[in-house]
Order: sequence, then C-alpha cells, then structure tokens
Amino acid sequence: MNYGRIDHVDRPVSRIVFGTATPKMFAAFRSVYEDAPDFSQRLEAAFELLDAAREAGINCFDCSDHYGEEPLGEWLEARGVRNEVVILTKGAHHNRWRKRVTDFDILHDVHNSLAKLKTDHIELYLLHRDDPAVPVGPLMDALNRCVDEGKLGAIGASNWTVERMEEANEYAAKHGMRGFTVASPNYGLAEQVADPWGGGCVSISGPENRPAREWYARNHIPIFAYSSMARGLFSGRVRGGEPESAKAVMDEPGLKGYACPANFERLRRCEILAAEKGMTVPQIAMGWLFSQPLDVYALVATGRPENVRANAEAANVRLSESECRWLNLEAER
Repeated sequence: MNYGRIDHVDRPVSRIVFGTATPKMFAAFRSVYEDAPDFSQRLEAAFELLDAAREAGINCFDCSDHYGEEPLGEWLEARGVRNEVVILTKGAHHNRWRKRVTDFDILHDVHNSLAKLKTDHIELYLLHRDDPAVPVGPLMDALNRCVDEGKLGAIGASNWTVERMEEANEYAAKHGMRGFTVASPNYGLAEQVADPWGGGCVSISGPENRPAREWYARNHIPIFAYSSMARGLFSGRVRGGEPESAKAVMDEPGLKGYACPANFERLRRCEILAAEKGMTVPQIAMGWLFSQPLDVYALVATGRPENVRANAEAANVRLSESECRWLNLEAER
C-alpha cells in the first residue's frame, strides 16, 4: 500500500480509500434501524469487507451522514481499531425538502456522525454539497467551531467549485481560521458527460476542467476522487467493445454520467494495457489516476473481499506519460 500525508491528520493515509456505499454496507446500515432478525448476518457481511480492507493496508474509510457510518462505527468498536483508522465522512447534504448547507445543519450532522461512528474525532470532514446562495462565512464559522472543540481535523468540500473553495479559504485566512485543505470532486480517467444525480455534482475530469486541476496543483490540495472507476465502467465487468454490457453492470446514475463512446474507447484501451501488463482493468484505471501530477486518493467501493485486495495493489501502479496520454485518447500508439 502507498500512503500520503494530509495536514491536520496525525497518521499516514492510504492512497486507496474504502468506499462504504455498497449493497452490503447499505444492508447493514438499514438493519441498524429496522431491528432486522438477520442483523448479525448483515453486519458480519459488512465486517468481512472492512476486515479485508484493513488486511490489505487500507486505513481510510469513506462514508457520510446518510450512508456507511453506522456499520463502520460498529466495526470500529468491535475490532478495537479506531486508533489505526482515518475516517472520511461528509455532511450538509440536500434532502427532498431543502438544501441543507447551513451552519445549523453542519453542527447537527457533525454531532450525529460522531455518535454513529462511536468516536470523539473525525480526521477528514467534508461538506457533501454546496448552495452558492449561502455565504461562506457562517459555514466556515461552524466548521471551525468544531475544529476548535477538537471534533474535526482536516476540513474540506465535495462538489464545490474551486471558485467557492477559494472564497471559503479567503474568508478563513482573513479571520484566522482553518480553511479547506482537502476536497472530494469526481475525478478519473472517464469524463463525466452528465450530472449523475441531476444537479450539484462537480467533476474535474476531462479537458474542459483543466483549469480546476491546475488550481488544485497550485494550492497543493489533496483530492479524494469519488467515482474514480466511473461507477462500474472500469470494474472489469463492462466490455469496451460491447457498450450494451454496461446496462447489466452500471446503475442509472452511472449510465447517465459515464456511458458514452469516448469512455468506452478509454475502457477498451484499459483492457489492452491490462492484458499486456498482467493487471486488471481497475488497476490500470487507478494507475492512470495515480500517475497524474496531483495529490490523489481514490475512493473505491466493492462488494467482494477479493476485489478489495486487488484494488489495494493499484496504489503502487504507475504508468508512463505516453501510456496515460494513450489511455485518455490524447495520443495514438
């Protein structure tokens, strides 16, 4: 496993981050509230994945106030490994009634997350969504209140534009506060051709988002890339030459966001390079990500322990510049 260092986090962070948004984790999450008769079996299935991640050297786990926290908290308590783990969780996500990007919602979600995760400190805390109509000041005030109380380490944002992040950091600097030092946009080899969830998602993939990537590089802000495998496109179960195969593997947001001819060609080239190198398609796609001139961590979700182990190996994969350009349709062989 390859590890990086994040400001305000007191231990190394694995470059592969286990994503808890998987069916087994969701089943365990629901059983906590349903008092299901098969609660222990559902929880054990989730624990098997979390154990596999830890055994593979993955020490960072991604969750949010509406998925993953409950089973992760149960696992941390049962295994007694809290001091080994880096928690990345998120709050202030919209619901069907309103946009929840307010100081009140931040404080509410932070305290709920601490309780569900059975901890008194969260290493990496990100605002899940943004509402550009809300001034950054009260949001940064609320986050820094939690920082000052010792509840949060590094703070940042997912699905915020670089312009809004810069505004937030200017406010923080002016008021002697901690600014955003991490972010979690969509980033990967596949271009995001449409917003998977219908609005508010931010991607830095593709040629049109080069200025955003340059901003991250200039400001040395680590990127926790979500949907880096394009929601199953690079899982190895979709075939580059058979676009119809995606319908049996990818969900509706994945098809909407990533199913396009250019991405299927990227997948086809991943398959060729994987065969030549004796690797898997996910390893090649993550190798492309880790070969970029940015400080990147890949959020990867899977429901199989063997895939967890194979994905962990990708943390050490590096590709040449010519290979990266060819995979990204920027050059021919």
